[in-house]
Formats: sequence, structure tokens, C-alpha cells
Amino acid sequence: MENRRSKLRYGIVGGLGSLGAADIFFKLVKAVPSTNAAEQPELIFEQHPFAEGDAPGESSAAQSGRKLYVFDMIRQFEKRRVDAVILPCFLSHTFIDELKAESRLPIVNMMDALSEYVGRRHPNVRRLGVLSSDYVRTRGLFEQHFSEPRWELLYPSEDIQRTCVMPAIYGPEGIKAGHLQGAAVERLVLACRDLMEQGAELIIPGFTEIPIVLDALTQLGLPVIDANLIYARYTIANGAEASAKEFKIGVVGGIGPAATVDFVGKIVRHTKASKDQEHIKLVIEQNPQIPDRTENLIGNGTDPTVALYSTCKKLEAADADVIAIPCNTAHAFVERIQPYLGIPVINMLTATVEHIQASLPVKATVGLLATDGTVCSGIYAEVAAKAGIGLLIPDEANQAKVMNAIYGERGVKAGFTEGECREELLVALSHLVELGASAVILGCTELPLVLEADPHFVVAGKTVAVLDPTEILAKKCIGLAARRT
Repeated sequence: MENRRSKLRYGIVGGLGSLGAADIFFKLVKAVPSTNAAEQPELIFEQHPFAEGDAPGESSAAQSGRKLYVFDMIRQFEKRRVDAVILPCFLSHTFIDELKAESRLPIVNMMDALSEYVGRRHPNVRRLGVLSSDYVRTRGLFEQHFSEPRWELLYPSEDIQRTCVMPAIYGPEGIKAGHLQGAAVERLVLACRDLMEQGAELIIPGFTEIPIVLDALTQLGLPVIDANLIYARYTIANGAEASAKEFKIGVVGGIGPAATVDFVGKIVRHTKASKDQEHIKLVIEQNPQIPDRTENLIGNGTDPTVALYSTCKKLEAADADVIAIPCNTAHAFVERIQPYLGIPVINMLTATVEHIQASLPVKATVGLLATDGTVCSGIYAEVAAKAGIGLLIPDEANQAKVMNAIYGERGVKAGFTEGECREELLVALSHLVELGASAVILGCTELPLVLEADPHFVVAGKTVAVLDPTEILAKKCIGLAARRT
């Protein structure tokens, strides 16, 4: 494992207002309480051409381009292994939750910084004046963080907003155009005085450009705070806190294809959700070209280790938090690849044995219907033995029936779920029950396509619990997702 860096690395999204972003960069350097360069955080300022338009802050302005620009920048920062993202743009903070849901990196919230500062440094102030764009105001960004009854928000009058605030930032003589004196400052002064006439006790800039001309405003006695410096200091104190990215399950698909569809269907079916957005994120790498696991385990078939590992690494690169492999036999190879993965593989076999321990009598004898590869590898027997569970397997003749039900010309891998494959599977199941099994594991993910799980399945004149590891794995994934959200 790589050693943790001794200092943090921050990525600054530039290009959304070059002057404001540059000001925050400068204030970040000043905010670090150290004169030792070795203790300074690493700051990566990334800026690319981005067409904002003449007035991106208008209430009707489209922000799709901005959203995608910021998202691409964050992805680049992920590749460069930064610890947190600094987003010096109030417009972008109106859709920060959309970005957080798709990124592993924490995005330092400018609005959290401002509300924390005002609450701490100005505990008796209630009436707050806000200088922001029409777009930010329409989206209620400040209302989300400075709510009633603690605070009352005041905005410039409609006329002042139109003739002073917006031109001071976006106009041809505005700050974005590089004019840091003259008409831009004069217009901001008029806007601040309008807010004070309304009773504002403190004025919060909703543009990162306003702190650049802060001295010209405060010299006139206007109570405007430096939002950029506040954001910089908050970043240094809190910037590397954990991200709240939505939990995502990576699925190794294609082994076999129908079993993958069955597994995903069970995740959807067992997830408690009233709308699309309450379901679990999945990323599936459907790779039916992974060499047959059983052929390798019992004969001279191609080793599937590299193909399995490659598929898992693709899921890891796709931001999966965990990996599910809906193939029992493939778990014979998991121990080989797990040490080289950065995320865990949920062990289907272990989950199945834990289910048995929780739902069946302590001395229950369990039968296993599985491929020759799973049986010969001993992976189920090993997990069961550690849990003190006796495991029965079919004799040679009945094991041949199981294999035919899976791999035969009219077997489930050939697309059949009725007829010969079901009949042979039931014969093998009856055989295990006659040997004393009170529960039987359908230890190949194709078998539940032929015979569904049933805690009270009647066969050979007895009642037996038929267990579906695919369903057990799906429920395990759902439980992990619930704990992470």
C-alpha cells in the first residue's frame, strides 16, 4: 500500500471567473499558519477555456456547460489524487449536490464556510444583505444556508440589482472585464447602501469578484465581509473531510449472462424504493469472454484470473465501492486477486453461510448443488467447515446430472429452464435430501433460474429449505448500501 502523503493536496477549479479564483488561490496561501514551505498544502490551480457568455448570472441562463466543465475538472483532479476540491464560484454551488453525488472527492462548500463564519463571528447579527447574481438569488442558494428565524436575508431592490449589481460584475466596465476601479466600484457602493437602508447589519458577497475590491468598499464604512478569505480559511481547517458520494456496487457480469440479469433483478426487486432515485447505483462490466471457471479448476481450461482481475479493475476505475461476483465458482479465484484490488469483493459464499447460521438450526446438515469446479475446489466446504456446518455433495451419478442441468445441450446455460434440466436437478436434490440434508444450496448462479428459493420446498416426501446465494448476495449488497447512505 502507498504511504499517505504528509500534506494535503487541493485542486482549485479555475476558469469560472479567473480573477475570483486567483484571489482565493492567493488567500489560501496566506491562510496557512506556517512559514515553513514544506508544511504548505499542495495547490493545483487548473483552468481551461470556458465560454461563460456575457451574463451567465442571469436568472434564465443555462448552466449545463458550466456543470459539465466543473465535472470534467473534478475527474481530472481525481486522477491527480487531490484530497479535496475548491470551487470558487457561487453559480456552481447551486448544483454542488449534483457534483458530490458523482465524485469521490470532497468539494469544500463555500456556503458552509460563510454560514459558519457569520454564526461564530457575528452571533448577534440577524439582518444580512446579499449581493448575488439573479441566477443565484432565483435558486435560493443563500436561503438554504441562512434560514429563518435566525437570519433575515435582504437583497438589493429590483432597480439596483438591474442597474448596479449585474453591470458591476458582468458589464463592459465590470470586474470580470478587469475594471477594478471606477464605475464597477461605484455601482457596488450604491448596492451596499441600498441594503443598509433596508436595515442590513452585514453584507455578504455572492460573487468571488467582490472581495477583490473589498478595500474600496470597507474604506467607506460598508460592512462587507471577505467571502474569499473566509472560504480559504475554512478550506484549510475543514477541506479534507469525507465525501458523501452515493454508494455504488460494481458487478462482474457475463459469468453467466443470464445469472447477471437475475442478480441485478433481485437487487432491484428487494430494494425498498418509491421512486427511481431511491434505488442503488450499479456499474456492470458484462464480460462473457472470461474463461470458464470450472474448465480451469477440473481440467486444462484457460486460467480466468487475469480476466477476472481486469474486469474488477474496470469496476474500481468506474468508482465502485464494492464488487459483487454473481458466480459461485469464480470465488475460487477471489483470494488471488483481492490483495491487488483497492475495494473489497463481497464474498457470496460467506454471505450464504452467514444466512444459514442465522436462519437454520445449529446442527442443520446442508447439501450443495454446484458445478464440478465449485465442488472440487472445496471453497464451499471450507467456508462451511469454519462455521461448523456439515456439507453434503451428490455422488458421482447425481453430480453428473447437476452438470448436465447446467452445461448440457438442454441445460440452463443453453437457455433452458424447464424440461430435462429441471428434472435432473430435482433428482439430484432428492438425492441430497435422502442423505439427510435439511437445506440445499443452489451453488451455481444459473440454478435459481430453474428452481427458485423456497424455505419450505417439498421433495422426496420431506420439506427442505432451498437456498439461493444470488438472492442472498443481492440482499447483502442492499444492506451495505443502506449502511453507507
